[in-house]
Amino acid sequence: MEIALTLLIIAAAAYAIRKIIATNPAQPMVLPPMPATPYEPTLPAVPAALHWSDDGRYLVEVVTESRYQPTLKELAGEHGEQAAAAPYLATLLPDDVNPYESAAVAVFLAGRMVGYLSPKAAVAFREHLKRKEVEGQITTCDAQVRGGGKWQNGRLAYVVVLDMEPLER
Repeated sequence: MEIALTLLIIAAAAYAIRKIIATNPAQPMVLPPMPATPYEPTLPAVPAALHWSDDGRYLVEVVTESRYQPTLKELAGEHGEQAAAAPYLATLLPDDVNPYESAAVAVFLAGRMVGYLSPKAAVAFREHLKRKEVEGQITTCDAQVRGGGKWQNGRLAYVVVLDMEPLER
C-alpha cells in the first residue's frame, strides 16, 4: 500500500511538472535590432563651463580608444619613427543618453570623438562636476595624443592622456 501511494504521488508530481513546463508563459526575449552604425554622441556647440588642469602631469588615460585609432593617427600628425605627443584641447561631455553606460563621459579632440573615461573614472568625474556646480555641463582640459612610434617592425597604438587630477585611486 505504501509503495502504491508513493508511486501515485510521484506520478502526480511528474504530471504536474510536465503541465507547468508545457504551459510556461515565458517566451524568449526579442532583442532590439542592431543599429546600422555604432553609437556615438554628438558634441553640442556650447561653451565649456570650466577648464581642468593638473599642471601638465597627464595622468588620466582615455579608454576604448582602440576603436578610434584611424582618427588618433590623423590627430597625431607626422612624427616619423618616434612616438607622437601632439597637444590638443580635450572636451569632456557627460553622455547621459549612452545606451551602454549610464554615467559615461565622452572625450573629444578637435571636435572628433576619441574615447571615454573609464566607468570608474566617469563616476568620480561626475562627482567633481557636481561639487563644482556644473553637473552635466561640458568642460575642457589639455590633452595629448601619444604613441604610434616604431617598435619591432610595427607601430604602437595611439593613446589619449588628459591633464587632470587622477580620477581613480
